[in-house]
Amino acid sequence: MRCRSVVGATSVASLLVLAAASVQAADRKIEFNRDVRPILSNNCYLCHGPDKNQLQAGLRLDQRESAVGKLESGHTALVPNDISASELVKRITSANPDEQMPPKASGKSLTPADIETLKLWVAQGAEYQGHWSFLAAVRRDPPATKFTNNVRNDIDRFVLAKLEQVGLEPSGEADKISLIRRATLDLTGLPPTPAEVDAFLADASPEAYERVVDRLLQSPRYGEHQGRIWLDAARYGDTHGLHLDNERSLWPYREYVINAFNQNKPFDQFTIEQLAGDQIPNATVEHKIASGFNRCNVTTSEGG
Repeated sequence: MRCRSVVGATSVASLLVLAAASVQAADRKIEFNRDVRPILSNNCYLCHGPDKNQLQAGLRLDQRESAVGKLESGHTALVPNDISASELVKRITSANPDEQMPPKASGKSLTPADIETLKLWVAQGAEYQGHWSFLAAVRRDPPATKFTNNVRNDIDRFVLAKLEQVGLEPSGEADKISLIRRATLDLTGLPPTPAEVDAFLADASPEAYERVVDRLLQSPRYGEHQGRIWLDAARYGDTHGLHLDNERSLWPYREYVINAFNQNKPFDQFTIEQLAGDQIPNATVEHKIASGFNRCNVTTSEGG
């Protein structure tokens, strides 16, 4: 009897957890670029995307006008706020292999989570968004949070609201040794020296931490550490990367990146100089060196 009670209680608890998860999922706001575009791009755009030679049924799911319009069959792929009338939902949930999308022959398949996301998206209006790179930045109002004692700036409100949403408590305030260690590792990639730790511990002023951060930002090590991350993304290398892997003299570009971070160069200027520094009117030597970004790719010098 006791065993049955435990099993019964466990079953009830499991149902409650699943119900809570379902409610939370239903309350989730679906964003096209974040949640939907990756699903459609990976599974649907081959036949329902911009390639006219591959287009099927006259349906383009990358364009809202096509997706909410009448298809050649007379159906409508997306009827905003109406799951039952949306042909897309019918097809992705169908067990009939002749109707099921994506078709098995495509080698693509949707996970249950993908299907649920698409259904929620349709139920919430099937709103599209332009590609993120063409959207103007929008300042969002900071969310409310119950952890008001932990708020020091608006960024804290976003972090704390997310912690509250997932049922977590904010961490306690770090001690001074942990704080200087974290700051130094984050900004320079190196641990603080014993002398730096002692100086921070001895500084009881309210500006002690700010002084540490200012010192770290002014350190040459800052540009070296932050620049390393950029150089990795740019695929920088001191060798060609193929065959004999011969050395190449690309190090001036590396120094340009490090100096750019240490000089706090504006990001738009940083980007323009790398993409087309040699094309800037009256280009300086620095501008031309910056365009070395375009030579970071793997190259070969084999003959033939």
